[in-house]
Amino acid sequence: MGQMTANIPNFQWNRHRFMGGSLPKITAAQEKTERAGVIGLGYVGLPLAVEMARAGFRTVGLDVMTEKVAAINAGKNYIRDVDDALLAQLVHRGTLRATTDFSALRECKYISICVPTPLGKGKAPDMSYILQAVHEVRQHLQRGQVIILESTTYPGTTDEVVLPLLEESQLKVGVDFYLAFSPERIDPGNRTYGVKNTPKIIGGITRNCTEAAQSFYGRFIDRTLPVSSSRAAEMVKLLENTFRAINIGLANEVAIMCNTLGVDTWEVIDAAASKPFG
Repeated sequence: MGQMTANIPNFQWNRHRFMGGSLPKITAAQEKTERAGVIGLGYVGLPLAVEMARAGFRTVGLDVMTEKVAAINAGKNYIRDVDDALLAQLVHRGTLRATTDFSALRECKYISICVPTPLGKGKAPDMSYILQAVHEVRQHLQRGQVIILESTTYPGTTDEVVLPLLEESQLKVGVDFYLAFSPERIDPGNRTYGVKNTPKIIGGITRNCTEAAQSFYGRFIDRTLPVSSSRAAEMVKLLENTFRAINIGLANEVAIMCNTLGVDTWEVIDAAASKPFG
């Protein structure tokens, strides 16, 4: 889930080296390319915004936290999975900036929503951040814009909650604007897989929506995987999270049993992992 309100971590956290050493060259035409916006500058939104900017999009990050906005505009990184030097270069070059002024969305052809959906007391997702973000998008919605929800949520959110709010603008989805769901797949601390080389699932409200979102993400993500609908894409995320939770729970139970029996947990796991099927 994206973050919009978390405290800013220590700026000294990340000292990773930027693989490749320098930014790719950008042509004069690319300098005048479409603008992209990311709502929510946490561990999901900021890495996404950095990849957009790195690909040549004029990218603006939007967040309600002035501390985050000020840090980014000063070229200071606060996310472990973002390279310090890369972020500073992008800000210096003018392809990445941040703001609390959501009117900047008017200038963006592409808008990704990466806000949190924490669980409430009843274990239901708190939709307030999504609703707040969509309200801002609705206020500044323009013809031709591509809106992509990445926040983790329940199947049906995009077409049952987001779409009706955006259609209050009297613009028609799939014709005047494009709406899709693409689940975030950030694995914090993973040195092998990041935004660019992790396959991206994309499901639009209509076929045109899917194609518009896939065309956008395909310009800075190595592999995109379209599915039949936004609900299918939302269900993919639910399956992924459920599978991970079950596996973590199983591993914990096995560890308890191994501890009781005086057996090395990792020896058991490594030996079991040798099975090539099933």
